[in-house]
Amino acid sequence: MKHVTIHRRAVPNEHSPIFKEVPSALARIYAARGIQSKQQLGRNLKELLPDTQMKGMDAAVSRLLQAVKANESIMIVGDFDCDGATSTAVAVLGLRMMGATNIDYLVPNRFEYGYGLSPEIVDVAFTQSPQLLVTVDNGISSVEGVARANQLGMDVVVTDHHLAGHVIPQAVAIVNPNQPGCSFEAKSTCGVGVIFYVLIALRRALQAESWFEGSGMPAPNLASLLDLVALGTVADVVALEHNNRTLVYQGLQRIRAGYARPGLLALIEIAGRRKERLVASDLGFAVAPRLNAAGRLEDMSIGIECLLADDPEYARELAQTLDQLNLDRRAIEQDMQQQALSWLDEMHFDIDTLPYGVCLYDEGWHQGVVGILASRIKDRTHRPVIAFAPGENGEIKGSARSIPGLHIRDALDQIASRFPELISKFGGHAMAAGLTIAATGLERFREVFDEVVREQLSKEDLEQRLETDGVLQATDMTLALAENIREAGPWGHQFPEPLFDGVFRVLQQRIVGQRHLKIVLMERDSGLALDGIQFNTDLAVWPDENINSVRAVYKLDVNEFRGQQSVQLMIEYLEPVVEK
Repeated sequence: MKHVTIHRRAVPNEHSPIFKEVPSALARIYAARGIQSKQQLGRNLKELLPDTQMKGMDAAVSRLLQAVKANESIMIVGDFDCDGATSTAVAVLGLRMMGATNIDYLVPNRFEYGYGLSPEIVDVAFTQSPQLLVTVDNGISSVEGVARANQLGMDVVVTDHHLAGHVIPQAVAIVNPNQPGCSFEAKSTCGVGVIFYVLIALRRALQAESWFEGSGMPAPNLASLLDLVALGTVADVVALEHNNRTLVYQGLQRIRAGYARPGLLALIEIAGRRKERLVASDLGFAVAPRLNAAGRLEDMSIGIECLLADDPEYARELAQTLDQLNLDRRAIEQDMQQQALSWLDEMHFDIDTLPYGVCLYDEGWHQGVVGILASRIKDRTHRPVIAFAPGENGEIKGSARSIPGLHIRDALDQIASRFPELISKFGGHAMAAGLTIAATGLERFREVFDEVVREQLSKEDLEQRLETDGVLQATDMTLALAENIREAGPWGHQFPEPLFDGVFRVLQQRIVGQRHLKIVLMERDSGLALDGIQFNTDLAVWPDENINSVRAVYKLDVNEFRGQQSVQLMIEYLEPVVEK
């Protein structure tokens, strides 16, 4: 249903002196990602950007300092995704480490209250009589909620990373690298990264007042929270620029050494991963979905309790609950995806007639799963997609996913400005957003959304580009290079894991695990045979014994089986090649 073109990344200077100590293939990979100095390759905590660059930090620390010293009642108000869960856990654990004992958390149930510090959730918090509300991974758009808290006599410190709207909440302090006037360079820092920075600054302020000595407690080692910071950062798919790469790398090192929260270790184990070999993609594709399942189907408090648990047995029980929720989520998602694809088929859309902006809705769809559905259909069609599910009071709630070239939140902002009657509320990022509209306005919204997308995307933009690091020679298809690549991470958004492409002969092909293609490919010049696997393959195409030659786009990986290691190609894309 989509066009795919393969482009090879430009390599500006792979022979730079900074690469002299790394293999040539890795030097090419680094150069193609814009690495120009050894400092950019560093992953030491001492190289993190200073928290003093963050606007609002002094005011936030001052208010938190007062709360900790007076043992005020503090309520953390989180979000129901993985970044929100890890942010909440880091805030609770970090403040406890500072000596705060009167601390609790509250996460809005997405089905009852929706996202953020709404006036309704403030009223719920008020029943617990907190003196200070601290938002994590939300709050920058909670103008009415902050006003309600102020009215009820509760102070609010906002820690967030989302884009600000036209009006800023009247909070005691706002710490957000994306708020107007903030000079903090790492704009891609996510919610858990922001609260981690706040805790660093708070610890320094408490040390300056000899708080820990006076309390008879050691100054806390906040690096012990980096396992959760790494998980939230990877799960939120923020850009892995140098600062975020450092946070994720340090967190991964702690996890590999076994110094991680019992709940995180239990989730890693139940996902079938080995902590000693964990990489960033394992956090994103194996751990985060299990944590997110709680927020999608039930209550994210289950996930947060798993991360907060000190007892390994209790943590394992909660991890098993999360795993079952994730299995339930997969089943719901597969049914919804089948319905969406059937709808596209019934409308007889092909790649040339499909709308530029796709809107999908079914009254039976699950509100907590439409985000994943939108992402799946976006991947399938390479179009911006919004999937809607029924809300309340005649409204429907949508989750949007975009492609490069279209800032989805800005697109929704344009619609709201031109047609203020269409959208009740919205918010989000460049690549993902959420919105609420009247069910009766869906058809009109479909038309307007497609119009706005067409204004910003060309037909060429709808052609998916796979950027690769070129062809690997047979002499480079080794365990040594695969290990070098693994250890050169963390890889992620805007610091992509290396992809290679090449033409191979097909020696064997079969389906395993219902939807995965197991294939043996032969490098044509050397005769080297390599195992490959493509997850969630297109069963309408594979297996096909008539296909004898393919162009493959793949990652070079290490497969471990019964104690033996071998090179394996993790295949991202396959297309048949007609041999001349």
